Amino acid sequence: MSATPETAEQIAALPVHRDKKGRLRVLMVTSRDRGRWVMPKGWKMDDKKDWQAAKIEALEEAGAVGFVSDKAIGTYHYDKRLENGRAIPCEVTVYPMIVEKLERRWKERKERKRRWFSFGKAAKLVDEPELSDLLKKQAKKPGRLSELEERSSAA
Repeated sequence: MSATPETAEQIAALPVHRDKKGRLRVLMVTSRDRGRWVMPKGWKMDDKKDWQAAKIEALEEAGAVGFVSDKAIGTYHYDKRLENGRAIPCEVTVYPMIVEKLERRWKERKERKRRWFSFGKAAKLVDEPELSDLLKKQAKKPGRLSELEERSSAA
């Protein structure tokens, strides 16, 4: 009889900006393994607050620089596939980020692609149902992101 695996905790950034027409867009990156569209995410960091770790992941995986909220907008679950074929159940806490600029050169630029999408399109592209729901929810009620935009411009 095997023990039930514990859920590992990860953090993610939800990088957003307004395009030239004023529409809210979300920045997605491809995963390194199968090229699936995902948000920049990673493991918690012992010496960083979760929102700070999300900011680091956004820079390393997407080259995104900006203002990250210290308040999460939700969570989702997925199974992280390891190189040995095992899967670890993960809970990902998502922190919204207002992107102020995209770096031309960033740490994982040779391993990933990045692209802006509408929330609706991003929701259709991701594999995780809970992440899809979170993106759809943000599309319907972007108030929290608008508040974050105001805070980032005041900072």
